Amino acid sequence: MAAPNQVQIIIPKDNAHQNQRNINIPESEDDQIDYSERAQWLRAAVLGANDGLVSIASLMMGVGAVKDDAKAMILIGFAGLFAGACSMAIGEFVSVYSQLDIEIAQMKRENRAAENNESLPNPIQAAMASALAFALGAIVPLLAAAFINDYKVRLGVVVAATALALVAFGLVGAVLGRTKVVRSCVRVVIGGLMAMGITFGLTKLLGSNGLEM
Repeated sequence: MAAPNQVQIIIPKDNAHQNQRNINIPESEDDQIDYSERAQWLRAAVLGANDGLVSIASLMMGVGAVKDDAKAMILIGFAGLFAGACSMAIGEFVSVYSQLDIEIAQMKRENRAAENNESLPNPIQAAMASALAFALGAIVPLLAAAFINDYKVRLGVVVAATALALVAFGLVGAVLGRTKVVRSCVRVVIGGLMAMGITFGLTKLLGSNGLEM
């Protein structure tokens, strides 16, 4: 019982629970980031880096399967770097530009405006990200083989450096996209090693049948 001159206020339980439910818990800065906005350039960068790393390493392994000349391996690797970077940039630009045209046409048909939080693809951004990432990936096996004269050691170093770089690229892609790290790394490493092994084996087979460089 309340004492004299005191007012006893009773808050109904239902209202108390309602007030608790209405309390907004501040979101962390990480929760407010829309990682899907990174998908466009991240996809181009991850694809370019892995493609540059795996294709140039596989190309060098293929050359190494039939020729133990380090100079030939390096020159062919650099030729593949330049050709691949240009090809990736042009391919990304054309494909993303086509996607942009399709999305703009669809927006016009639906009478939507680009200002309504529409995230349109950027062909130039995708082309630059892909080309630079391809060159970054391609330089890894080239540097790994550039200073080693022994044939077998050179091939082993290329494989090891490529595998480590694949792990690094998979890790970076997973962190930036907030995806599972182990799955991303295992996927790219297995794929890269398979590509190098298949290229080496098939080129070795062709070389043993008289198609030597």
